[in-house]
Amino acid sequence: MLETISIGSNSFNNVNGNPEMKSRPEEIFLAGGCLWGVQEFVRHLPGVISTEAGRANGASDSTQGKYDGYTECVRTLFDPEVVSIAQLMEYFFEIIDPYSLNKQGPDEGEKYRTGVYSRIQSHLSTANRFIEQRKDAARIVVEVKPLTNYLRSDDEHQDRLTLYPNEDCHIAPELLHKYKKNPK
Repeated sequence: MLETISIGSNSFNNVNGNPEMKSRPEEIFLAGGCLWGVQEFVRHLPGVISTEAGRANGASDSTQGKYDGYTECVRTLFDPEVVSIAQLMEYFFEIIDPYSLNKQGPDEGEKYRTGVYSRIQSHLSTANRFIEQRKDAARIVVEVKPLTNYLRSDDEHQDRLTLYPNEDCHIAPELLHKYKKNPK
């Protein structure tokens, strides 16, 4: 049974969630290059309730038209009792090249930059602290910023690699499903 969870004026289908969840779900937006692979990887992480492909911090309220400064991202609804922001950062860093500016795998351009976005300052503080504590912090180009605008991507981008598992992806297949329960 799918349970619908609301945050603000937005609803998510609880596809991976724990029906006994005691804490209020939280959301964070992760940008790691092409959103198809990022969504497929993130959806299988412990504590992730649901994901949605989208665009972070662009200037437009529409997915139609010219590029407006957005970055492709995955809106991630998670149970903070099961997975913390620091743990999500650990997982996230498994699939990105944190030193590459505006490029992940074969995908190049500003919309493929890496970033962590949230409406909650403590999420951003934790993400910044995670980066600052790494020995390679000076080389890392992952942006950590408040979410100022979010748009859901068009339907053709939602759950793309779940629906079409043979599509190309910049994340290696063995890593893409590393946390999937009962991988095929």
